[in-house]
Amino acid sequence: MNIEAGSNDITEHPRDDKPRTYVRTARDKRLTTKRNLKFHKHRHTREKLYSYSCPQCEKSFNSQHGLQQHANLHSSKYKCTECGKCCQSNQALTEHRRIHSGDKPFECTVCSKRFTISGNLDKHRRIHSGEKPYKCKLCDKAFSQPGDLNTHMRVHTGDKPYKCSLCDKTFSQSSNLHTHKRHAHSNRRPYDCRYCGKLFKG
Repeated sequence: MNIEAGSNDITEHPRDDKPRTYVRTARDKRLTTKRNLKFHKHRHTREKLYSYSCPQCEKSFNSQHGLQQHANLHSSKYKCTECGKCCQSNQALTEHRRIHSGDKPFECTVCSKRFTISGNLDKHRRIHSGEKPYKCKLCDKAFSQPGDLNTHMRVHTGDKPYKCSLCDKTFSQSSNLHTHKRHAHSNRRPYDCRYCGKLFKG
C-alpha cells in the first residue's frame, strides 16, 4: 500500500513476518520493527495498544512485567514503613526511602549538588554540558529540561493555566502569578522615588 508524502498514515507490510523497515512517509521516520511501528503509531492516533489490564483498577500495560510491577502497588509488597507509600519494586522503595533519610548519594562533579536518584543527576548535568535535547517543533529553541519546553510551548499555544484567585488575570507561568499577587494584591510598596521618598507597588 503506497501512501502520499505528507500523509499521517503509516505504511505496513502485513503479508509476511520477515524483518524489514517500516516507513512513516510524512516525516520519513524509519522504524525497524513492526512493534516499534505500533508504538510510534500510538503517538499519533492514541489508539489503545495495551493488552494487560489490572483487575483491581482500570490501568493497562503493554507487557506482563509492567502489570506485575504495578500489582505490587496493590499488594503492599514494597511498602515504606515511614509513611505507608507502596512502591513498584525494591529499587523504587530504596529510592523513596531517601526522602525520609535525606540521603543523596549522587553528586555532581562540577558544582557538588547532590541528588537522591541518578536520573535527576543526569538531567542536572545538562546544565553544565550545554546539552539541550528538548527541541521546540515550532521554532528553533531548545531546552535542557522537559519542563522548560512545556512552559515555552505556551508562547505558541497562548495557554495561561495560572489564574489569580483575587481577580480575573491569567498567566502562563506560576512565577508571574506570584509576582502579580505580591504587587497587585498586597499593600507592599517596595519601590521608592529617589527624589521624594514616595513608595510605589511597581
